[in-house]
Amino acid sequence: MAIGIRIEHLRKVYDSPPPSAARGGGFSFTAQRSAGKGEKKKKFEVVALEDVSLEIRAGEIFGLLGPNGAGKSTTIGILTTRTRPTGGRAFVGEFDVWKEQVSAKRLIGVVPQRPNLDFALTAREILLFHGAYFGQSARERTRRTDELLEKFKLTDRADHMVRNFSGGMMQRMSIARAMMHDPEVLFLDEPSAGLDPQTRLLLWEIIRDYNRAGKTIVLTTHYMDEADALCDRLAIIDHGRIIAQGTPRELKSSIPGGYLLRVRFDRLPDDLMAGLRALPGVTEVRSADHIAADLYADRGGPLIAGIAGAAQEAGVTLCDVHIAEPSLETLFLHHTGRSLRD
Repeated sequence: MAIGIRIEHLRKVYDSPPPSAARGGGFSFTAQRSAGKGEKKKKFEVVALEDVSLEIRAGEIFGLLGPNGAGKSTTIGILTTRTRPTGGRAFVGEFDVWKEQVSAKRLIGVVPQRPNLDFALTAREILLFHGAYFGQSARERTRRTDELLEKFKLTDRADHMVRNFSGGMMQRMSIARAMMHDPEVLFLDEPSAGLDPQTRLLLWEIIRDYNRAGKTIVLTTHYMDEADALCDRLAIIDHGRIIAQGTPRELKSSIPGGYLLRVRFDRLPDDLMAGLRALPGVTEVRSADHIAADLYADRGGPLIAGIAGAAQEAGVTLCDVHIAEPSLETLFLHHTGRSLRD
């Protein structure tokens, strides 16, 4: 029977910045300041998650999409018992992951963002030991090991030390290890980061096959095409908050007008903004500065002539036009005003 996941008002505050936050990776934080005389020193806080609630249905592929430092890995860390939440609750199936950790762990397989394989072992030994850890019989773990090595195209390297593997091979090995005990829920944290296109497509097909067997899969990614191709539903997260969730089709159709035209001029006076808003098919115009504007419209290329005409009428030079079709990237831009990869 497939297993679902439930998150209720999840909050996570770090006492010191995680590495991604230290690099400016999207966490909101309260900086430490010098305490005045007789004033208590203020504690440094990094807010990684703020009141996150969602439900992941049994047997679906669910994606957490967002830029680096948005809170995706922290969410996965809490659901897999690696990170203790500051507030809220999380359930895998019927088990509260922090009150019933052992029971929850038996249901899950985890692929971390960076491979953490034992370099002193061969690929075969890693899988056999993992199966033994979860109580599989010698016959079952031998069968399962051979099956997974074949599935992940690692049979010819089965008895080689993994320390000599390429990055892509290590990632495949990490996923094979996570699937060794046949978990009901598989967590994949940025599974295709740094993979070549061929390995990435192989990974996608393996994920789909595992899901077809009735397994629930949760993955984090900042690749729009990956989320679009794999996920039944997804949540877009930024600065520790969910800003949108639904199917990829639903999310893309929620963008006003669908198409996004990013235009840049030598200057952007008010009369030009008014002219852009009056163009046929334009549903919304936004500008964050005095030279560029984002137009949401029901068409793309056919609007360029109207934009150029409005610029000429205002005595302004049109410098650049970029057209984006409806996508998860344009959705993120609409909600945040910045690129998903920022």
